[in-house]
Amino acid sequence: MRRRKLIALGAAVVWPLAALAREPGKIYRIGFLLPSTGLREEFRDALRELGWIEGKTVAFEVRQAEGRRERLPDLAADLVRSNVDIIVAQAPAAIRAAKQATTTIPIVMAFWGGPDLVQSGVVASFARPGGNVTGVQMMLYALDGKRLDLLHQAVPSARKIAVLMHDRTPGNEVQLPPVRHVARERGLELQIVDVGEHGGYEGAFDAIVKIGPDALLVMDSPDFSRDRKLIIELAARKRVPAMLFTDDSAREGALIAYFVSRADLYRMAAHFVDRILKGAKPADLPVEQPSKFELRINLKAAKELGLTIPTTLLAYADEVIE
Repeated sequence: MRRRKLIALGAAVVWPLAALAREPGKIYRIGFLLPSTGLREEFRDALRELGWIEGKTVAFEVRQAEGRRERLPDLAADLVRSNVDIIVAQAPAAIRAAKQATTTIPIVMAFWGGPDLVQSGVVASFARPGGNVTGVQMMLYALDGKRLDLLHQAVPSARKIAVLMHDRTPGNEVQLPPVRHVARERGLELQIVDVGEHGGYEGAFDAIVKIGPDALLVMDSPDFSRDRKLIIELAARKRVPAMLFTDDSAREGALIAYFVSRADLYRMAAHFVDRILKGAKPADLPVEQPSKFELRINLKAAKELGLTIPTTLLAYADEVIE
């Protein structure tokens, strides 16, 4: 398995807001703002390893939108009213909602996978966030392009690729340029399929079958992460080789998965929380990017699809499932 040190960019900058200072005996209240999925055990475990024990030194306030992103601003405001000491916000919509709700409570991104952080106004720069927000940037869009490249390596004969998206709104459309760039280099035809436009997954996969693609790229999305088992089941049923983006996807039946270790991402976010609760200021903590990526290939799925994965790609994989 390839392991590299995490990259921390830049240096410190003075932050005008008051920093937290660890007080003996105090139970710090950590607010979590989540678009869909619940609080991951990896995060609890990472905090525990750093000495933060639930009920003794920290308490968790979880606000979950259950897939209804329009609820996030109200949930963020509720956390602010609850007077939490820090907010951990997962995914761009939650991070934006938290930033709009407070300029004083420290916010840890766990993690940003959206458009450019600086252009989006979330931070002033990677090295100098300049406000109350810092944390982990997931490199989501660059990875979507890499996933298409690896999918084509797994299925070299593929020429037509279906691309499954959750919502082709202007914000989400920024995911596509890196994918289109790789497609041009590889001479691939892309067919975009929006789950929302087709009334759900069954309708989307009916549209995919009509397209007749050689393979399927599933774009990174919190909704697709939540519904990945259904997506994998439908891809297998329709006999479409699929590339997904979560650590469990290949083990659950997808042909191939390329991903940032979610456990590592949560550990990175937990370290931000630890440093801030011990007195560090968010603007003194440069935004970090992951440096550990993994490729998993499911040979059982390949056999069922009648595919032979090139040995060069198998040698590159971190895990081959047989």
